[in-house]
Amino acid sequence: EEEEEDEEMDGEEEGDDEGEQVGAPSAGDVFALEMELNRENKKMMRERRHRSKLPRALRGLMGEANIRYARGEKEDAITMCMEIIRQAPLAFEPFSTLAMIYEDQGDLEKALQFGLIAAHLNPSNRDDWVKLADMSLEQDNIRQAIFCYSKAIKYDTSNVRFLWERSSLYEQVGEHKLAMDGYRRILSLLPPTDGEHFMQLARDMAKSYYETSDLPSAIGVMQEALDRHPGLVSVEAVNMAAELYIANRQHRRALKVLQQFCAITLERDSAKQEAGEGEGALKDEGAAEGGEGKEEGEAEAKGEVQAVQIAEEVPVDIRVKLMVCLIHLQMFKPLDGLLTGLMEQSPEELGDLYLDVAEAFLEEGEYGSALPLLSALVCSERYNLPVVWLRHAECLKALGHMEVAVESYSKVVAMAPLHLEARLSLSTLQQQLGRPQRALDALEPMHDPDTLAQDAGAAQQELKLLLHRSTLLKSQGRPDDYTDTMLTMLAMLLKVAMNRAQVCLISSSCSGERHLHLIKVSRDKISDIDDQEAAYLDVIGKTSVLSREDWWQLLLDTVMVLCQRMRFAEAELLVDSSLEYYSFYDDRAKRKELEYCGLSAAVLDRNYRKAYSYIRLMLMDSVERAQLWNVFNQVTLHSQDVRHHRFCLRLLLKNPEHHALCVLNGHNAFVSGSFKHALGQYVQAFRAHPNEPLYSLCVGLTFIHMASQKFVLKRHPLLLQGFSFLNRYMELRGPCQESFYNTGRALQQMGLAHFAIHYYQQALQCPPPQLEGMEDEQVDLRREIAYNLSLIYQSSGNAPMARHVLYTYCTI
Repeated sequence: EEEEEDEEMDGEEEGDDEGEQVGAPSAGDVFALEMELNRENKKMMRERRHRSKLPRALRGLMGEANIRYARGEKEDAITMCMEIIRQAPLAFEPFSTLAMIYEDQGDLEKALQFGLIAAHLNPSNRDDWVKLADMSLEQDNIRQAIFCYSKAIKYDTSNVRFLWERSSLYEQVGEHKLAMDGYRRILSLLPPTDGEHFMQLARDMAKSYYETSDLPSAIGVMQEALDRHPGLVSVEAVNMAAELYIANRQHRRALKVLQQFCAITLERDSAKQEAGEGEGALKDEGAAEGGEGKEEGEAEAKGEVQAVQIAEEVPVDIRVKLMVCLIHLQMFKPLDGLLTGLMEQSPEELGDLYLDVAEAFLEEGEYGSALPLLSALVCSERYNLPVVWLRHAECLKALGHMEVAVESYSKVVAMAPLHLEARLSLSTLQQQLGRPQRALDALEPMHDPDTLAQDAGAAQQELKLLLHRSTLLKSQGRPDDYTDTMLTMLAMLLKVAMNRAQVCLISSSCSGERHLHLIKVSRDKISDIDDQEAAYLDVIGKTSVLSREDWWQLLLDTVMVLCQRMRFAEAELLVDSSLEYYSFYDDRAKRKELEYCGLSAAVLDRNYRKAYSYIRLMLMDSVERAQLWNVFNQVTLHSQDVRHHRFCLRLLLKNPEHHALCVLNGHNAFVSGSFKHALGQYVQAFRAHPNEPLYSLCVGLTFIHMASQKFVLKRHPLLLQGFSFLNRYMELRGPCQESFYNTGRALQQMGLAHFAIHYYQQALQCPPPQLEGMEDEQVDLRREIAYNLSLIYQSSGNAPMARHVLYTYCTI
């Protein structure tokens, strides 16, 4: 309706204009031009004015609310605005009025909220968004202020002030990239006449990029500033541009900038000066400036530049940048005069420039040229710093001056005790000079336990130092100290795992020396870790300097060393702790290897109960491996425990055809006195392998034990069957100590002493068997045979014969 009224008014005005034109044709042209301008003006105003969503019926009420607000009747105005909002929630006028009312009342929070609603309903009013941004900043809501400025920029994209304010806010909240993007837009909007502002902003942006290690972006900004306003380039801008190019290893580009803006000329043999070589070098160099030495078109040969022409007014920092570029470009001939001029200056004032040139020489391997500069710095008071001493030591080491280098490294360690690389280098030099104890002294711990528990960086440094210390101790042949170092490192890795395994690392004195030992403690002596998952992740972060495979190898080496030092119990505890470590336990292969290590350590420690726990799990996983059954027999033989009886029975139910299980269950039943059960198992084994002497012996002995019981039916048939199997055993085994002894022992048990004497005497005449890897005394049965024979003689009253047998065979 408003547009129709405007069109009617325009029509009436046009009609009036036509009438006037007819009446005054002399002023027609001027009048027509004025009307055209008027029409364009009204059209623009009409386009900018957004149609209100407030219904015509409520416009009067809205006007009344504004009047009440103007009169100071704010409560009535608020009530009217609320009613309008209830009937027309999409109209922005009542929200805008409410924002003004609450702002007058001092309720800025409500004023901001209503203002935001009004701005969202009428988003094209940039002034409202800017005002809301200021109100948000007053309430320290920077994120909301950024949002408001973004809305204002959306409807006024070329407003430099809005872009600047938003970029500043982005910097405050740490959004560096977005802030830099805003500054770049500002650079693109600045007119050519505003060159000073452009250069200042470009320098600030380059500095900010440099601080965030974004060198390409910093270089791009500075290069754009140099290209757009070459007449406004200051010494500061040139210095910054050269510094950025040098930091990015683009030394030839830095040299070009210095030549272009500082009146520096390079004189060559061919009388062709560097400044006249054209722009081709800059275009061809590109991003691959690191390979600038390979570009034959830019430098025909190293050292082709003979001299440098520099104006007197060029400051010393620009001269130093020039020297750094020449050094990296291998142009050493022009440096003599420049170096002389620099050395004439006091290192107390220009020490940083001295260090820049020295580091450039060091990077290019020109240690002889760097040494005088570094020597001047270390002799100064202001630059007598650890970093300078470190460079001095590195230079001396490269030149082969080991003794002096040791002194410089010692100075670094004294001034900066936490400098890891200096300690490592000092230790290496001391070891090379034949001073092992001093080499170890250089690798003393740097941090206390509290610092290691809180600072991940300190823990990583300490691990590196301990790793080098362990290597040094191993090479020096000091196993106890080497073990201490290894245990210290593993305690850092297995902190949470050791807590779960109830294992502690303590320092105790033994033989006058203090060393670290692993012990088992009760639960009440260990402080519980509330969040073990978080603690485990913290350990992972602190120990990330070594890979998981490196830690694994370190663990195996430590277990091996502990076993070599006869510290089997500690090896067991270390394996227990490692099995509680997630990264090792979740890896099946590593878990299996740890179990084997734990089994070996437990057997060597004669801890057969723990060994049984390991071998039991292994057999459940690999029931067919004969080696495991052999170890199982050794463990159960020494443990004097019967826990394995039920285990073997349950395993036999799952594997009824397993031969070893069948025999073992027979042995278990035989020892327990269940001879019938044992006989059943032995007969099953005998049927499977009838030519195996052992099973004939086991069946025969079972019959004889059954016959030896007090209450038994058919004793004689049992004896006949038992000796029948014993005779079969002797036939299969052949005449030897073992077969004669076993038969004689059975006869002695049954009271047939005269037969037993015969077999014992036959056994005494047989030589012991020769077995590979075992001594003869280990398998020689003559002592056992002679003792049993003496018992028979003694019981029959033949004491001299018994004594003779004992003196002959049982004397040690």
